[in-house]
Parts: sequence; structure tokens; C-alpha cells
Amino acid sequence: MIIWINGAFGAGKTQSSHELHRRLPGSFLYDPENVGYFLRNNTPKSLREGDFQDLSAWRECNLSILRMLHAKHDGPIIVPMTLVHPAYFDEIIGELRQSGVEVKHFALLASKPIILERLRKRREGPNSWAARQIDRCMAALSTEKFAQHIESDHLSIDQVVEKIGELAGLKLTPDHRGAFRKRVDRIRTQLKHIRWL
Repeated sequence: MIIWINGAFGAGKTQSSHELHRRLPGSFLYDPENVGYFLRNNTPKSLREGDFQDLSAWRECNLSILRMLHAKHDGPIIVPMTLVHPAYFDEIIGELRQSGVEVKHFALLASKPIILERLRKRREGPNSWAARQIDRCMAALSTEKFAQHIESDHLSIDQVVEKIGELAGLKLTPDHRGAFRKRVDRIRTQLKHIRWL
């Protein structure tokens, strides 16, 4: 099974995915964004501008890697990635489903003020690249194509993870960490995903 966690930048994909990974024995967390950074670092400057998802190589590589992971890994594969272009969704998730791969897709929906506040906590202002994508992401993700939707404005990360587990029919292990340990783990996750470009 592939569990794709979608959402606008700042919607909570990364933290939710890492928490789900912690509570789902045998799971593997795969980040398609890394293929984009590989392409940026290994192509001419003329190809580095814009969204790397627009490169067919990004979509083809991720589709191939996900097929390989599904075939060779016994446990669930967790994929945190914003994917809002309908044709690109079809090229990756649609193709996986057509080939018989079970893909559980979840779109984390949050209001613009909440997302902006989350981005602010990440030190990204209202004019940052991520903030400028909010309207585009919200418009696409709220459509039926990108269901299943999870309204996350008033949910904690733990509640989002529980909801995904419930909707995907997953048996999650209990989380026995205290509040301090959870906070440390989440700060580490956040720091690990800062991109120094």
C-alpha cells in the first residue's frame, strides 16, 4: 500500500508523515521532492527554473521508484508530497492505481490564515514561494479528484495521523512519548527539512 499525503505547503504533510511512520511498523517514508533536488543539481541552469514537477523526468522517476518500492518492500510506503496538477496526479497516482497498486490518497485541507500562520512559524513570510502557492493548492485540492479530504484546521498532528490510520484501515502502534519528546522529535523533523538552496 502507498499512503500519499498531499496538501498545500504548510498544511502539515511532513510532520504528519513522520508521525505516521513512527507509529506504523514496517513502513517506509519516501520523499519525491528529493528527485527534484537531484534534477536541479544535475541539469543545466536553463532547466532549474520554475517547478521541478514540470519536468517529465521528475514524474517518470518517481513513478518508477514508487513501483519498485511497492514491488520490493513488504510494508506501507508513506509519501508526503504536494501534487496539485491534475495531469501530473494522473501520471503518477493514476498510473500506479491502473497497474494494481493500492494508493490511499489524503489531502490535508486548511484555511489560508492557518497555513500562513504555520508558514510564519517556519520563518516563511506571506510573500514566500510557499505562501504564493496557497490559493493554487487550495483550489485544486478541494476538488473531488483529490479526495480523500481531511480538514485539519482544528486537528493536532496526532489527530491527523489517527484519522489517516482510521480511513486507511491501518493498525497504528500507541505513542508512549511524552510531550517533551514529541516536541523534540518534531523540531528535528522540521530542521531536517529546511532546504538551503
